[in-house]
Amino acid sequence: MMTFNDLLREGVSLLAEAGIEDAKTDAAILLEYMTGMDRHEMLMRGQEALGEGEAEIKDKYLGLLKRRKLREPVQYITGMADFMGLRFRVNENVLIPRFDTEFLVEELMIEIGDGASLLDVCTGSGCILLSLMSYKNGIKGTGTDISGEALATAEENERAVFSGRGSEHEPVDWILSDMFENVEGAYDYIVSNPPYIQSEVIDSLMSEVKDHEPRTALDGGRDGLDFYRIIALNAGRHLKRHGKLFLETGYDEAEAVSGLLRENGFTCIKIKKDYAGNDRVVIGEYHV
Repeated sequence: MMTFNDLLREGVSLLAEAGIEDAKTDAAILLEYMTGMDRHEMLMRGQEALGEGEAEIKDKYLGLLKRRKLREPVQYITGMADFMGLRFRVNENVLIPRFDTEFLVEELMIEIGDGASLLDVCTGSGCILLSLMSYKNGIKGTGTDISGEALATAEENERAVFSGRGSEHEPVDWILSDMFENVEGAYDYIVSNPPYIQSEVIDSLMSEVKDHEPRTALDGGRDGLDFYRIIALNAGRHLKRHGKLFLETGYDEAEAVSGLLRENGFTCIKIKKDYAGNDRVVIGEYHV
């Protein structure tokens, strides 16, 4: 009879033949997802036979593998993505959280104090805002997005992240808004990971991205800077005096974004390189 290890080897082989780069990892994640076993349990039970339900188990697993062979991201298949040590729900309405964005969160965590107010523009899954609220105390969070479906996902993530924590966090104010359109008041900090890929570049991206992730969350316009222009022009009105703006940027956009902030009254502008040595985060302070 077939064992779980046998099934995993078959999965790795099928994905590798399809040209999936991380075939071994993806096959394991999908098998763990299907069985409900974690990595440790899978290691312990790998030599066990699938049992009487072998055919059903194999068919279900092959169905998941087929989706991955068609380049659907593993995170969308499982509905989950890991970010900042937390697990977030994801679907086709939101970008998959990425390691690059963890660097943005880490930089903001160095700066932000307990009890601060924070506005997350283009919040998507809410992973940036909810991570900060999880690791800092008393953060007053507001998240905006133009997509109602994205905000629904962010609300699900808020419930999941803070489940069982009682009243340890203040409820997030989720606002359906085209950038700052429906935002009122001023905040200590504004953070955003807006769409920043040049329109003409998107079709050259890997299939997992261009064919599955929401284009509205990717497309930054002709030069990739459309949303930074909107943020630079409007963020100052929603920052308290000496408030700070934190932005994730493409690896070759930080200087241009810094110029936009400077033109709109921001000072003390800093560019932070990520762990790969790429310009990744732009920070600006607003005094007016």
